[in-house]
Amino acid sequence: MEEQMKVKKALNNNVLIATHPLYHEVILIGKGIGFGKSKGDVVPQDQAEKTFLLKNEQEQAQYKQLVSYIDPLLMEVLNDIIHLIEDRMGEKLHEHIHVALTDHLSFAINRAHQKVQFSNPFLFEIESLYPKEYRIAHEVVSIIKDKVGVDFPEGETGFIALHIHSAVTNKTIHDMNRHHQLISQLVDIIEQTLHLKLERHNINYNRLIQHLHRAIERVYQGEQVGEQTNLAKVLKSTYPVCYNLAWKLIKVMQQQLHTRVDESEVLYLTIHLQRLTQS
Repeated sequence: MEEQMKVKKALNNNVLIATHPLYHEVILIGKGIGFGKSKGDVVPQDQAEKTFLLKNEQEQAQYKQLVSYIDPLLMEVLNDIIHLIEDRMGEKLHEHIHVALTDHLSFAINRAHQKVQFSNPFLFEIESLYPKEYRIAHEVVSIIKDKVGVDFPEGETGFIALHIHSAVTNKTIHDMNRHHQLISQLVDIIEQTLHLKLERHNINYNRLIQHLHRAIERVYQGEQVGEQTNLAKVLKSTYPVCYNLAWKLIKVMQQQLHTRVDESEVLYLTIHLQRLTQS
């Protein structure tokens, strides 16, 4: 006979900790799953809408603490939001979203109640780089408004989109913010060198942002874009300002990322920069 899950502790009506025959301790989420449950009670498999392990002990402790101080009705809304994100993304999310996004949204709701204003300096870049996550984040903001009565500022959409992307890729928010800061630094250098103000909604700006992001990704993955010696000579003689600026950007990237950037990136950057000077 197959061993069953048994209640270890009900955190609230919709969340409980259970012992599992294979995974020792799991967290179960489901409407009413914790109602009237006592330690040792058997939990039917079909009662759990979501089962997750949170193998990281620190995350598990954080989640238990979160559940203890977040209003159970709000917790239900936040759990529904995570289910919706997984459904909309069409892929399995890393379990840390249960801690990270739950924590972020509960604090964001508190900030909104206290009328604390803040801005998101990378809002356009986030929307440009993660359009699907950004659309879903807008949906999350609408749900918070409908269900909780809190109207988030636009910057919050960007932060939620980052959490969604983090849950899909398992990249940390810290690393993503570091990359956005680097991209922002590179854009500042471009504007100063070319003596222009880049229009954030211009298609060429969008292409540049995406290219810089992909270049950073290639550095981490050790990819090379291939040698183009002849093209390098042509670009260097035809667009010397943009070519030299591209080299300057590559050197900044190398300093910030603490690793070598493939020299061929210069060619593609030169082309993007030349487009910007013509737009």
